[in-house]
Amino acid sequence: MRGWILALIVLVEACAPVTVLPPGTSTPTPESKPLAARPPAQKLALKKTTFNSITGWSGDRHDQAIGTFLRSCARFAKMPADLPLGAIGGVAGDWAVPCKAAAALPTGNTELARSFFEAHFQPYLATADGRPEGLFTGYFEIELKGSWLRKEPYTTPIYERPPELVDANLGDFNADLKGKRLSGKVVAGRFVPFDDRAAIEAGALAGRGLEMIWVDSPIDAFFLHVQGSGRVVMDDGSIVRIGFAARNGHGYRSIGRELITRGALSAERVSMQSIKAWLQDNPEEAAALMATNPSYIFFRVIDGALKSLGQQQGPIGAQGVPLTPGRSLAVDRGYFPLGIPIWLDTTDPLDPGAPLRRLVIAQDTGSAIKGPVRGDLFWGFGAEAATRAGLMKQPGHYFLLLPRK
Repeated sequence: MRGWILALIVLVEACAPVTVLPPGTSTPTPESKPLAARPPAQKLALKKTTFNSITGWSGDRHDQAIGTFLRSCARFAKMPADLPLGAIGGVAGDWAVPCKAAAALPTGNTELARSFFEAHFQPYLATADGRPEGLFTGYFEIELKGSWLRKEPYTTPIYERPPELVDANLGDFNADLKGKRLSGKVVAGRFVPFDDRAAIEAGALAGRGLEMIWVDSPIDAFFLHVQGSGRVVMDDGSIVRIGFAARNGHGYRSIGRELITRGALSAERVSMQSIKAWLQDNPEEAAALMATNPSYIFFRVIDGALKSLGQQQGPIGAQGVPLTPGRSLAVDRGYFPLGIPIWLDTTDPLDPGAPLRRLVIAQDTGSAIKGPVRGDLFWGFGAEAATRAGLMKQPGHYFLLLPRK
């Protein structure tokens, strides 16, 4: 086994590390994140500012973010007080005072909630290589139709995590590689890449009992992988929530970008809706197009079978807490710790001329969410959430709220 561990170290040392530069930090220590092929790392620089300088700050319903923040506080409370939270998050103990104060707030009081954030946090404008502009997209909880058994029309498998999938935390073997990970499998004593999407869809995992649920649409299954969680309406009328369990370790590749390259769609027309329509209109080419994204997600049952949607909270994000529609944001964990409040300043996907400004909490991540100024807003469940998420591709910027010392 030591041979493939050494091979991993050689491979990762050849990759450029992500550099994070908050004020006063010259040698950052990024927190754990999946390692994937990526362009040269951008540098995060934080510019100290004031709440009075943040456009729209006083106009938000800050009380609506308190419950979301307290879910993250519950995670901080379970951590050792001296546990570092990446380059900019301090240590877990730094969050104890603001979390205690948040828990004491009355519900529904916007003014007190706003005063709480102003008293306990310092805002910083986030920039990428000195530029504050970034890209903000949206995601939602998709609904699929499925069955526990394979039968027509439920012939597309949703796989659980294969037992041979290995996530290697390279920091366990070399302190210089802290925060770097690779996923693969061991074959004949060698650590090799796991099967990519094309191999899995060709049957690499078939017949092993790893099929967790069968759904009626390979296109919906693909978008389930993109969204990372979903609700499955079973053929017996029950509802099952499934969520992320693992990924195969291959980098995410956008099929929307592939369609642009082929000239099938223009950059202006690319959205979840237009991509899905192209796949449905071109069934003979759909499978090959989806296979150009080598990343593959494995799932687990979150709540089991339930009788009604009303019994369920939001899906579980990467921080291990239920996500809140409109208040939970996916970020690049290579730059930010999960759980921090962020002031988002972008535009409405349904009306790009209208601002969308609100306080959100970083509670999730995603294989396509890369960079210091990059976010994916969780919109929730249902037709409106799907529309907003599918259309959202907005420019914008954000401010990080870090505990005052």
